Amino acid sequence: MEDDGKPLLGSIQAGDYFSDQTDSLDPRQRRPFHVEPKNIVEDSAQERVSAEASALNSRVHYYGRLTASSDRLLAPPDHVIPPPEEIYIYSPLGTAFKVHGKDGAAKNPSIVTIFAIWNTMMGTSILSIPWGIKQAGFTLGIIILILMGLLTLYCCYRVLKSPKSIPYIDTSDWEFPDVCKYYFGAFGQWSSLLFSLVSLVGAMVIYWVLMSNFLFNTGKFIYNFVHNINMSDSEFGTNGTDRVVCPYPDLDPNRNNNITVHLGDNSTGTAVFDHWWSKTNTIPFYLIILLLPLLNFRSASFFARFTFLGTVSVIYLIVLVTIKAFRLGFHLEFHWFHSTEFFVPEFRLLFPQLTGVLTLAFFIHNCIITLMKNNRNQENNVRDLSLAYLLVGVTYLYVGVLIFAAFPSPPLSKKCLEPNFLDNFPSSDVWVFVARTFLLFQMTTVYPLLGYLVRVQLMGQIFGEHYPSFIHVFLLNVLIVSAGVLMARFYPNIGSIIRYSGATCGLALVFVLPSVIHMVALKRSGELRWPSACFHSVLILLGVANLLGQFFM
Repeated sequence: MEDDGKPLLGSIQAGDYFSDQTDSLDPRQRRPFHVEPKNIVEDSAQERVSAEASALNSRVHYYGRLTASSDRLLAPPDHVIPPPEEIYIYSPLGTAFKVHGKDGAAKNPSIVTIFAIWNTMMGTSILSIPWGIKQAGFTLGIIILILMGLLTLYCCYRVLKSPKSIPYIDTSDWEFPDVCKYYFGAFGQWSSLLFSLVSLVGAMVIYWVLMSNFLFNTGKFIYNFVHNINMSDSEFGTNGTDRVVCPYPDLDPNRNNNITVHLGDNSTGTAVFDHWWSKTNTIPFYLIILLLPLLNFRSASFFARFTFLGTVSVIYLIVLVTIKAFRLGFHLEFHWFHSTEFFVPEFRLLFPQLTGVLTLAFFIHNCIITLMKNNRNQENNVRDLSLAYLLVGVTYLYVGVLIFAAFPSPPLSKKCLEPNFLDNFPSSDVWVFVARTFLLFQMTTVYPLLGYLVRVQLMGQIFGEHYPSFIHVFLLNVLIVSAGVLMARFYPNIGSIIRYSGATCGLALVFVLPSVIHMVALKRSGELRWPSACFHSVLILLGVANLLGQFFM
């Protein structure tokens, strides 16, 4: 009985021993209970049961004596039963355990929710924002970035509010595919699933291309450092400690760069290394040995522990961009509609390429309901979502504007900005080497998580379970890996991959489905008016134009 001296009200998570008991707690069940002080052997001056808990217990016992436990007619009403966060389970030893049930568990304050959304949205698209601004023009690019942020924010708001538009049904645990199924049946459920898979598989393909890139440059840096090899790109790059290079000065990705390499007596060894360490010919296949086994893990909980690396990588990228911009300075000239030798016009017809990139960059619509369920103050959901989008937009603007403005023109043309702006820095740059290493390790841990999400969504819908058999999972993973290898081998342009996948999944999950569901809900309630119908119809047309623009621009 030595535990009797412990404080009465101790707070623990409802799990392990109490998980089976607390999970079954229902607002209509007779709870909580406590042991009368006279039944506790040890005499203590400490109050064993608070007066409030004792009164609550008396009320519950009163209702319990009115009728048999099998008769629910006179069960204790809701106002007698406390909310879950105030429920305690009292043990015979005098210790009270606070119940943290499903409704009160893991609730985050607003600041945590905002940065969770920011961290989830910050992905590989940030590397392509400067290239997208170059494709649209500096001034038009900034305008489009702001407008796309506002449009995707509104559509995300409509997704967040969509479950609440369904009357007479408890939608507290619904996700967006459930809402689509309610309004459009199996077609809505499967279409939302299909486009969600497009976004996930597209992200995995982008990751494979980038991991091939980062692994190649990391290995190149280590090899050159160990063998004291100095590579001079003076013809296509700037001089100085913060060198910037133009990998394809004629904008032809198939052209071989004229790189002067100063070697010792190991030129033969370098040729062999370059043959077996190729960005497109060998590295994409080497990654299969590492990543394919990881995709077949039954659980992805181990890799979820490394998600904090995404935040670290983005913060390091922001620091890197700040340092490079400070050292390189700004190089801007404004030519509104005509390009020059070193500068692009402020308004370009290639702007749909930026809208496609931004659709994926601002895409969080398929998981926003889940993220917001964990917000402690549900009345602040709209405010927190808006602040998160503001933070994401500011981050994209900061990185995109600084990299574009600091790109040294002259001597290099702004057209040399690569879809992955890290490619504009040589492999010998130590700061960029650290960034590539960070991103490589982060993507290696996130890639199995994305594969797990694909498996859960697809296998769960088809077979009703997440891991039907090893053969099923292995064949699915082989298909996903093959798509990544083929892209990294034959079309390693992450800018184009991002804009195509972003515009495709965005057509359904960002523009069409949220708008149509909102209009249908308003029509059923008799509240649909022509301004709302016109506005949401325009949103749908913008989504269609965004997708078509990727093929014609």
